[in-house]
Amino acid sequence: MDLPGRWPLIGHSAALLRDPLRLLSSLSAHGEVVRLRLGPLPVYVVTTPELALRVLAGEADKFDKGIVFDKMRPLFGNGLATSNGEFNQRQRRLVLPAFHRERVARHTEQTITRLAGDLADSWRPGQRVAVDRRMQDLVLGIAGRTLFSAELGTEVLAEIQRCIPVLLENVLVRAFSPRWVERLPIPGNRRFDRAAARLREVIPEAVLAARAEGADRGDLLSVLVRATDEQTGESMTDEQVHDEVITILTTGAETTAVALSWFWHELGRHPEIERRFHAEVDEVLGGRPPTFADLSELVYTQRIVNEVLRRSPPLILMRRTREPVELGGIRVPAGTEVAVSQHTLHQDPRWFPDPGRFDPDRWAPERAAALPRGAYLPFGAGARFCPGHLLAQAEITAVAATVGARWRLVPVPGKPVYAKVKATAQPNQLPMTVLPRHG
Repeated sequence: MDLPGRWPLIGHSAALLRDPLRLLSSLSAHGEVVRLRLGPLPVYVVTTPELALRVLAGEADKFDKGIVFDKMRPLFGNGLATSNGEFNQRQRRLVLPAFHRERVARHTEQTITRLAGDLADSWRPGQRVAVDRRMQDLVLGIAGRTLFSAELGTEVLAEIQRCIPVLLENVLVRAFSPRWVERLPIPGNRRFDRAAARLREVIPEAVLAARAEGADRGDLLSVLVRATDEQTGESMTDEQVHDEVITILTTGAETTAVALSWFWHELGRHPEIERRFHAEVDEVLGGRPPTFADLSELVYTQRIVNEVLRRSPPLILMRRTREPVELGGIRVPAGTEVAVSQHTLHQDPRWFPDPGRFDPDRWAPERAAALPRGAYLPFGAGARFCPGHLLAQAEITAVAATVGARWRLVPVPGKPVYAKVKATAQPNQLPMTVLPRHG
C-alpha cells in the first residue's frame, strides 16, 4: 500500500532525508510491501523476512542494483557495490580470496590488535576522548594497513584518512537527491568532488606499484592485483582493482567504525552489560592481546556486537526489477525500484520484542534460533552477501577486547547522544572519559 504523508512533487523525499530512521521504522505497520515516492519515482519497500530473502537471495536473478548504486557509480566505479550480472559474479570470485579466513586471522593479529593497542597506549586516565572520531581514525588506519603494504601505502593512507570522511558526510544526500543538486556550486558538493578526485589520483598509483612489484606482501591489494578467475583465466584491470579498493574503503570502514562507536556508547549506558563484557575479556585473554582464535571464545562480546549491528545496520538496500515480479500480492513492473531496509526489519517487534531495548541476550542460542531467516541482515544476503563480513566482525570484536581489557569508557554528563544519519546511523557526538580498569 502507499505510505501516507506524500507531498506534491517531492513525495516522501523530505521525510526520508529529515528523519530516515523514524520513517523506516514505521513501514512494517503499513503492510508487507509499502510504496514510497522519491520525487516522482515509486519505490516498493518489502517489510518481511520472507520477502527480503526473495529479493536478495531466492529470486535475486530477477533484480539488478537500484538507483542509489547508479548515483554512486561515479564514485565507486564498476565494483562489487555497483555492478550487475556475470561481471559482478566474476568480480566476487576475484575478491573473495582477499577475505579468506587465514588472511583475516593474519590481519587480526598483525594489524588490528596492534593498532588498537597503540590507541589504548595513547590514552591517559581521566582523559576526555571523542570516541566516534577516534574509532573512525582507527578503522581507517586499519583499512589502509590491510589494503596497502607499508612500502606502498604511506601517502595513500594519509589521503584515505583525509578524504573518506568527506565522502561519507555527503553520500546519503547524493544518493537520494536529484542529479541537478549534485551540480550546485555549494561547499558540500565541492568538498565531495575534490575528495573523490584526489582518491582517483592516489589509489591508481598504489595499484600500479603493486602490479609492477608482483609480490604478495600479505595486504589485500596484493591479492587483488594477482587474482585470476579460475573459470575464465581473467584477471582484473588496474581500473577494476581501483574500483574494488574504493568500494572496500567506503562501505566497510564506515559501518565498522559506527558499530564500534555504538558499542562503547551502549556499554557506558548499561553497567551490567559492561561488567559481563569486562569479566569475559579478563577470563579469556588474561591480560594478553587477543588472537583470532580467541574471538570465538568471546561469546558474550559477540552477542553485544550482534545487538549493536541490529541497532545500527546499513539503512537500505536498493534493487531494480529486471522483469515483472509478484511481491506480497502486488505485481511490480519491470524497471521498478525495490528496497529492503535492514533498519525496518531489525526494529520490527514481531521479530525483536521491545526493539528499542539494548539486549545482547537476544543472541543467546535458543533465542537467536527462534528468529525467522531474513529478520537479521546486517551484511545482506544471497549472492551479494558482503564478502568482508568475517573481517568486519573480527575487527569489531578484537578492537573491543583490546581496548576493553585496559579501559572503561564513561559517558560525559550533559552531552546527549543520538543517531545522526549520514551514510549510516552514527552518533551525533560521543565524548567519553577514559578510566583505567586496573592499577
